[in-house]
Amino acid sequence: MLYKDYTRELLGLKDVIVTNVDQNDNEIIIHIQIQKMPHNCPRCNSPTNKVHDYREQKIKDIAFCGKKTYLLLKKRRFACSQCSKRFYERNTFLPRYHRMTSRLVHYILSELRETYSMTTVSKKANVSVPTVCRVFNYVSYTNKSLPQVLSIDEFKGNAGTKYQCILTDPHNKRVLDILKSRESSDLCDYFKRFDNRNNVKYFVMDMWKPYREIAETFFKNATIVIDKYHFIRQILWAFERVRKSEQKKFLKQRRIYFKQSKRLLLKRMRYLTDYEKSIVESMLRISPRLKEAYLLKEKFYEFVDSKDLCEAKKNLKAWYLYIGIAQIPEFNECLKTISNWEKYILNSFICPYTNGFTEGVNNKIKVLKRNAYGLRNFGRFRSRILHVMAG
Repeated sequence: MLYKDYTRELLGLKDVIVTNVDQNDNEIIIHIQIQKMPHNCPRCNSPTNKVHDYREQKIKDIAFCGKKTYLLLKKRRFACSQCSKRFYERNTFLPRYHRMTSRLVHYILSELRETYSMTTVSKKANVSVPTVCRVFNYVSYTNKSLPQVLSIDEFKGNAGTKYQCILTDPHNKRVLDILKSRESSDLCDYFKRFDNRNNVKYFVMDMWKPYREIAETFFKNATIVIDKYHFIRQILWAFERVRKSEQKKFLKQRRIYFKQSKRLLLKRMRYLTDYEKSIVESMLRISPRLKEAYLLKEKFYEFVDSKDLCEAKKNLKAWYLYIGIAQIPEFNECLKTISNWEKYILNSFICPYTNGFTEGVNNKIKVLKRNAYGLRNFGRFRSRILHVMAG
């Protein structure tokens, strides 16, 4: 009796009586009944306590001690004394038409909040992969409104299109939605259904032209902001083009040395150790053109470090003059890009938000894709991302 009481407490199921426990090397079967109580007929609402017969139902539960665990429920079928309707007694642990307990369903959904594959979750829950998929099909996420701060970015798609789009609220650290592509037509179809577009104050983005067009069309009250990471990257790409061009002129040993020192050259001067500075300085002495490009890079960081909008405008103007004097062709495209997006780049100095949170989500999506072997179904992929990030 003590063993049965302990098992009942372990199960944590309300109004359940444990009548027996069978187990072998692979599974545990717990025989249970629900404590008898009066029921009202679902047809005529008359009270009844008359049991017509019993039926047994085998129910999957959370694995215990590494063994598959089942509840063998001996459930009563009542008979209404007024209208003769037959119906089963109620229980709180088994959803209608289900063959697994509510807590097993919750356990599966809880494990799916991690970046595990469906196969891994099925093994942890001791159920089949199709069962995990069926449980997850009940999960649904719908974004009904837009926040005051809206961030938009893209990541490499899993099916159909090269890039898929992610929308986040960087202020509240929340993923809003995942869109199947970043194309203008898809973005228009998505955003036009929202009534509160005028409430968006900041629209944080990278330098993808369709994003700007969407912002100017649908978010007329919003300040468009280019994320700092994306315009800094333009400078680093230009610098890399110079480095690659210069190292081609060297003999093999020195060329390999320059290539292996790429990280130090890209690193900001202020973050270099004394030893690292000596390495960088020795490389810059070998190539005057690389030195000129390096100074351009560091000069741009002075602009990035500006304390306010006024100082930013001053430092950007100084960088334009410096780049004109340097005359390095690899920076021409970069200069054109910065100039074309200048207004929105400068807005980053009046907006406290970046795409940092969004980039962090993108990294988690990469892990999820790798663990889940791509998740080719976009609808399930979208739901899975939103489910993981909702945790």
